[in-house]
Amino acid sequence: MTNKERAEMAYNLKAGGQCNCTQAVLKVFEDKMGVDSESLMTLASGFAAGMGCMESTCGALIGAVMASGKILGGKGSPAIARKMLAEFNEKCGATICKELKGIGTGKVLCECPDCVKNAVQILCENVEL
Repeated sequence: MTNKERAEMAYNLKAGGQCNCTQAVLKVFEDKMGVDSESLMTLASGFAAGMGCMESTCGALIGAVMASGKILGGKGSPAIARKMLAEFNEKCGATICKELKGIGTGKVLCECPDCVKNAVQILCENVEL
């Protein structure tokens, strides 16, 4: 699967309501992580709506950081996570779900399916898939 296909698949999983943001990102890297689909879906189930519906860190970004750690066996994870967070912030306008959704401001910075797609693209670039 190409990186573009991964990003599109993740977008569609989220847009179609099949997954929360974290699940959508993890699901498209299932083949690279050696973890079955059911385990990934269960593991990421609590990260909906900015982790436990608290509108905190974007679930798509959480999924990308989780996947990078598993794919790379933890090697360089903090540095890669920091880089991905900065790139995500630049591309999406924030890293906090509440801000991305425009809660309180009325200005949506990035829709959830686009956050998912961006997180997948950023992960692919940073782990060189």
